[in-house]
Amino acid sequence: MAIVLLFFLLFIPLFALIGVYAERKVSAFMQDRLGPMEVGKYGLLQTLADILKLIMKEDIIPTAANKILFTLAPVVMFASIFAGFAIIPLGPEFIGSSAAVGVFFLLAIVALDIIGVLMAGWGSNNKYSLYGAMRAAAQMVSYEVPMGLSVLAAVMISQSLDLQEISMQQGIFASEVGTTNYLFGLKATGIDVSQWGGIFTWNVFKAPFLLVAFVIFFIASLAESNRAPFDLPEAESELIAGYIIEYSGARFAFMMLAEYAAMLLVSLLASILFLGGWNTPLPNIGSFALADWTSGTMGEISAILWGIFWLMGKAILLVFVQMWVRWTYPRLRVDQLMGLCWKYLTPISLVIVFIAGVWRLLMI
Repeated sequence: MAIVLLFFLLFIPLFALIGVYAERKVSAFMQDRLGPMEVGKYGLLQTLADILKLIMKEDIIPTAANKILFTLAPVVMFASIFAGFAIIPLGPEFIGSSAAVGVFFLLAIVALDIIGVLMAGWGSNNKYSLYGAMRAAAQMVSYEVPMGLSVLAAVMISQSLDLQEISMQQGIFASEVGTTNYLFGLKATGIDVSQWGGIFTWNVFKAPFLLVAFVIFFIASLAESNRAPFDLPEAESELIAGYIIEYSGARFAFMMLAEYAAMLLVSLLASILFLGGWNTPLPNIGSFALADWTSGTMGEISAILWGIFWLMGKAILLVFVQMWVRWTYPRLRVDQLMGLCWKYLTPISLVIVFIAGVWRLLMI
């Protein structure tokens, strides 16, 4: 438990440090620019310089602000996101808290992030800040519905709320939890792929309709993380910076850290529920035991190291897609944002849940 805590405590700030630099470079590449170039070789030290600048800046609290709410908001936002990492399985037998209701806990604890946003918006005593907080509340509460339904579909197929067990079911260690993976989830096919490993045992392959659920989850996660094209709570062209407009210095840095931590957390959850978790994407092909070679041995450090490598690799790839989407699509209007959620994503998610129920019955 202590090792997992220390891992995330060190990894999240490092991820945010590299993520900000990577996002600047990705956006520059897409817009045919150079991005940061002056501070360090290729601008590698630019983000570090920004962090030092934020730490050295004066911590200003507006005179008319509610000092208690204004001060606690960044803490609540970061703490709620950071708590979600406690039940993320990084590898076989390497997890902070192996909770039997891990999925439920994660969705519940991360939902507290909106409390911090509302505290920041109301406590700042600024109309733009309050507008941004209200937008964030409406957006995050609305998109939790299709996100929860897409998660429910994956849980129905896995028949477990334990993220570690869900991960185990999607790899060559499935026998450790007493499960057998059949091609497309149907026993009638008679094709057992539990020894193949790789992508053949991932949920999106065993139950192909979960690919739609994964896309819905990914779209909803963008809205949950206030990422473009769903960044209305921070819309610079309309609200200047939304609920963070009055923040400066270290408090502003904490709020940005919470945003990047949320990007990583939803990417980790998507990887676990749909993309095999910490399992290798390489299958066993005849005498080429790629899955065995890139999974390590259960109970040994090799399995943990491979698990961390594959899980973080998948999550970082999804974070890159989040950045890609930000610099590709324009920001939606508020009515378009809500219309997408309630008219399209939610009905489709309900259909996916129904299909998951029928699919599970066919597997019995």
